[in-house]
Amino acid sequence: MKNQTDYPLERVRADFPALEQRIGDYPLTYLDSAATSLKPIPVVEAMRRHYLEDAANIHRGVHYLSQKATEAFEGARASVRQFLNAEHAEEIIFTSGTTAAINLVAQSYGSATLRAGDEIVISHMEHHANIVPWQMVRERTGCVLRVIPVTDDGRLDLPAYAALLGPRTRLVAVTLVSNALGTINPAAEMIRAAHACGARVLLDAAQAVPCRTVDVRALDCDFLAFSAHKLFGPTGIGVLYGKRALLESMPPFMGGGDMILSVSFEETIYNGLPNKFEAGTPHIAGAIGLARAIAYVQELGLDRIAAHENDLRDYATGLLEAIPGVTIVGRAPDKAAILSFTLEGVHPHDIGSILDARGVAIRAGHHCAQPLMQRYGLAATARASFSLYNTRADADRLAEAVLQAKELFA
Repeated sequence: MKNQTDYPLERVRADFPALEQRIGDYPLTYLDSAATSLKPIPVVEAMRRHYLEDAANIHRGVHYLSQKATEAFEGARASVRQFLNAEHAEEIIFTSGTTAAINLVAQSYGSATLRAGDEIVISHMEHHANIVPWQMVRERTGCVLRVIPVTDDGRLDLPAYAALLGPRTRLVAVTLVSNALGTINPAAEMIRAAHACGARVLLDAAQAVPCRTVDVRALDCDFLAFSAHKLFGPTGIGVLYGKRALLESMPPFMGGGDMILSVSFEETIYNGLPNKFEAGTPHIAGAIGLARAIAYVQELGLDRIAAHENDLRDYATGLLEAIPGVTIVGRAPDKAAILSFTLEGVHPHDIGSILDARGVAIRAGHHCAQPLMQRYGLAATARASFSLYNTRADADRLAEAVLQAKELFA
């Protein structure tokens, strides 16, 4: 794939002041966006304006600042609804992130509906946030956890998945894009198969939303979760999408202010959607920052972002493959711009440290996917992840630093 000639890379990079830093004698080469993305000036400025001008609480106040903050907060919900193509704004629940969103479904929907012998299907490539909550539900309800295998090249074993589905399957919870391998899973196909046997489906879209269109109605998923901080937005804010009928049937996850209509010592009457699941003062500035981050990627164009990142993925893959001793982990034909790799004779943590000394920021470890590492007989991998602000020069610096690490340990 050729480099895009119309991609405004210099303008994009100017929006991210973090990239102007130097690490010792080296320019910062940030290749850890799969963990968290850098934040552009427009997002930070939107949050700054709220804190400096409109930092009032929402929903409860009748004064001007409260009304203005409420308008911005609910406007952010409308932005997320449009971004995901959800049918109703009340299907958008603000949480503290993907982890909180999955736990909300696990504790509210899972604990309320699952019984002993019911089955939850997850995959071998899940982030811990999409494993542990279901184990906790299993401990409380006696339900069964079943796991979709992963092939040697990093794809879900779809025939095995089909065989796992059955009359006791109640929920399928899978990632749309693997954070550790970059694999893009065939979600629409998997959802159709799950629905055919009466199961609900939750998608972890944390790695998907920064660089590709995610349409919940086209996918027909029942739940979907993502975090703002991987989408060039702030930390501490995320989203749970759920079909309205399902959310209405679910009990509240937490109790407190704003999720009630009335409270007495005899009984409490809960509020409707989305307030029922948003107890307490929310991360108002975070929602505003998320809305601006959504606008940022939409202005740039998700298709253009994906094409740019795919070019960098292919270019960097070729550079790493040319280094003797490098093994790329995860070779699915459809994958995001995430490159997990090992270097013979060098521990991934040592790779990360050596690269850091040369200004190259990558992730080294199990990536909160220990079962997947065990599947490949690995304790950890080094992971480089490319984003909308990266360049081919970044890939060159990555490869040069990996080669230096190899020579250092030779």
